[in-house]
Amino acid sequence: MISERRRVVTALVGVTILLVVVLGIRPVATPTIVAGYVLVVAAIAIGSLTRVAGGDRDIRVSAFEQALAERDARPTRPSELIRVERELTLGMSNAGHLHHRLIPMLRDVARARTDGTLTQARLGDELWQLLRPDRPEPVDRHAPGASARELQRVVSLLEGL
Repeated sequence: MISERRRVVTALVGVTILLVVVLGIRPVATPTIVAGYVLVVAAIAIGSLTRVAGGDRDIRVSAFEQALAERDARPTRPSELIRVERELTLGMSNAGHLHHRLIPMLRDVARARTDGTLTQARLGDELWQLLRPDRPEPVDRHAPGASARELQRVVSLLEGL
């Protein structure tokens, strides 16, 4: 199988070579030869467009285009999931990130689970200590954040709300 692009280029080169030969021989008038050439080029273009528009299965794409199509066909993870995972990872590695990015996100989750009310009675003591609005900023923002075990516990408590 020949790719559509190669097929068109080959046909155009062949017809152009034939045009040069026929112009050298001049069996008929030059305007007639040029008109015939234009008609053949138009026929090649129409045939190619018809095959492409019709989704002809004989048309092959380049290896590059095929690799891109395969890459796009793979299922991707939702961007929101990737963002949450990144926030969790950074919240574990950095106390400043935990305080400024992850805890506000966890507060939003808690508000959604409790109809917007964040009280110690609704959240329980453990969650309240982490999510309370007046939680002090960490002394060392570059210190380690929460551990994976602590965050698993927080997520379990949030799921229980």
